[in-house]
Amino acid sequence: MSKVTYFSGESFPLEMHKVRIIQKLTLLPIEERLRAVEEAGYNTFLLQNSDVFLDMLTDSGVNAMSDRQQAAMLTADDAYAGSATFTRLHAKLQEVFGKKYFLPTHQGRAAEHILALGFVKPGMVVPTNYHFTTTKAHITAAGGEVVELIEPSGLAVTSDEKFKGNVDVAAFERLADERGAENIAFFRVEAGTNLVGGQPFSLANLRAVSHACRRRGVPLVMDASLLADNLYFVKAREPECADWSVADIWLAMSELCDVIYFSARKLGFGRGGGIITDDQKIYESLRAWVPMYEGFLTYGGMSVREMEAITVGLDETLDEDMINQGPLFIAHFVDEMDRRGIPVVTPAGGLGAHVDAMRFLDHVDQRYYPSGALAAAVYLASGVRGMERGTMSEQREPDGSEPLAHMELLRLALPRRVFTLSQVQYAVDRIHWLYANRRIVGGLEWTEEPEILRFFYGRLKPVGDWQHALVAKFREDFGASL
Repeated sequence: MSKVTYFSGESFPLEMHKVRIIQKLTLLPIEERLRAVEEAGYNTFLLQNSDVFLDMLTDSGVNAMSDRQQAAMLTADDAYAGSATFTRLHAKLQEVFGKKYFLPTHQGRAAEHILALGFVKPGMVVPTNYHFTTTKAHITAAGGEVVELIEPSGLAVTSDEKFKGNVDVAAFERLADERGAENIAFFRVEAGTNLVGGQPFSLANLRAVSHACRRRGVPLVMDASLLADNLYFVKAREPECADWSVADIWLAMSELCDVIYFSARKLGFGRGGGIITDDQKIYESLRAWVPMYEGFLTYGGMSVREMEAITVGLDETLDEDMINQGPLFIAHFVDEMDRRGIPVVTPAGGLGAHVDAMRFLDHVDQRYYPSGALAAAVYLASGVRGMERGTMSEQREPDGSEPLAHMELLRLALPRRVFTLSQVQYAVDRIHWLYANRRIVGGLEWTEEPEILRFFYGRLKPVGDWQHALVAKFREDFGASL
């Protein structure tokens, strides 16, 4: 564990890297942050990065590369077909996943698109532990239906459950009996359930899901984008795997799945993705879609330089001193907020710290998007950009009605090897101040609401004038401070 206990008795995560290249940050005065968020329609996705101090929107494609990754990018074989770079990446994927076939794509949602084209027919159902926004959009666009089968404990914001991403296997058995296995396109299990706090599933649970799927002839598909965190949690929290290597856990998980897809913007610290399988029929059925939508079979829309970086990044993921950095710093972030009474998702998961907007803004009706309002308020109070993960991230039903999310979360992602501990502490301090003044914050309502994936580029406005009251309170308490 890369964690150190000091003479005082306090314990802190310890960076297992040194900083050799820096990028200057700017912390705007709060009045300028108000201007910026108004221009962005109170949607943090639409903020200009030059107006952001600490960008905790996502860890997708913004993780810091290592010196080895940067060096590898200079060795890329820039060939359209038959590239040696592809051969190196393919060999590394075969090593870590233990599967023969690889279809490259430009990122994870491109892999979702191809899987939906290849597997989903109108009227089919895709069970999952929990949906992700783009996955659900691709499946529903193909005429399918997504059914969430997460264990009930996974929807408890605070608990001691170590694997809140586990599948309710009995519920899957009932679904297969009711709908018929032939009407199930595939079972999708997400490593590190993104929308409920980056919570992992256990190896034991994956075994049970795999057994149930294979008994009924249902393909098991794993979204491995957040697999690195899930590997860490299995090793740290599942007694059976305490003495296993990361490589052994990785192979054990892979063997249980028929198809694996991933975004290398998360897994591998590059920008790309792809689909992996040992099944030749599945490979051949999906192969034709890659040249049509992505690129040739040996680059799939990826830059060969990124492919070289991913190859090294996958290798670094096997290093226990690297794989633990995200979860340890996230746990510290969560613990520091929890210690101050700020409502957070526990236990800490992967990807980032998750603030419970339902408790933080318990006076804001869920129909007025408390997670989105909290994201805007945190930006105002700190210059920190987080991401709404609640009702705004859902999509309306065909009849126009709006389903309310199970959770209203503000996700504060921690890109790997990017932020220092003092920057994390700054974020905690400003969120603590905001929590003390939370009654000032109100809700949001749409001014422009796109039909699909509205959270990416829709625009909103405050209900009332709470944003100006928050700025006034900030100046009262902090004076000329930023």
